[in-house]
Amino acid sequence: MKLIIAIIQDEFINKVIKALMDNKIRTTKLSSTGGFLKSGNTTLFIGVEDKEVDNVVELIRNQCDTKKVKTGNKEVTVGGANLFIMDIDKYMKI
Repeated sequence: MKLIIAIIQDEFINKVIKALMDNKIRTTKLSSTGGFLKSGNTTLFIGVEDKEVDNVVELIRNQCDTKKVKTGNKEVTVGGANLFIMDIDKYMKI
């Protein structure tokens, strides 16, 4: 089993959650704030079987775009999502 921690830009979160729900993928949603551009984002915790990871990543990728943002004199490319995928030793539902 894997835990996907997905930090999603707020402008994409509704589309991401809808895509996950349409595919019967359950998620826990937490509001969070980014440190780099101090922009709003949402963190999703998604527990899935190993074989489902690629599907979930693709669902999220299809809903999130990169964009260019100006910070002072520089222009940086910012992704719509950051994903952390971790192994889970044990899962319990109580």
